[in-house]
Amino acid sequence: MKLKILLTISIILLSFNNTYASTTKEAIDFFNQYTTYANTYNDELLDMYSPEAKIIREVVKPSGETVDVVVPTKRYFKELKIGQKTAKLRKYKNKYRNIIAQETPNGIKISAERQPSKENYWLKMYQIVQDTDTGFKIKEEMMQTKVQAFLKQKDEGE
Repeated sequence: MKLKILLTISIILLSFNNTYASTTKEAIDFFNQYTTYANTYNDELLDMYSPEAKIIREVVKPSGETVDVVVPTKRYFKELKIGQKTAKLRKYKNKYRNIIAQETPNGIKISAERQPSKENYWLKMYQIVQDTDTGFKIKEEMMQTKVQAFLKQKDEGE
């Protein structure tokens, strides 16, 4: 009797671990596709975001202090479309390392370090993705940046 109970519990735990591993692996695959779309300036990048995604730019000041600037989703999409054209001309790309996916109550959190083109420093970033009936969607994104212009947007209340 004890053997049957232990066997049943073992099967349930193994199933859970396989589901978790498969889900986080799929999230990493999603992130790798995101990286490809971003670095090839593919318009399908926008389809990877939820229409009401929370976009955060954590501005790293020269002093090292950080300030969060939340960018409205519609404005982010508009600026991304414009920015892709300039980025393509400059051949701008991001590299990512230390990519980790973990289950959270809000979805799967993908954390990584990002290196902008032609820079020697690495910045923190994360995305929270949720599996929907049309696949994973980015519900929240935070990327650190050293671009101080974002602080002006915060001061203007945007």
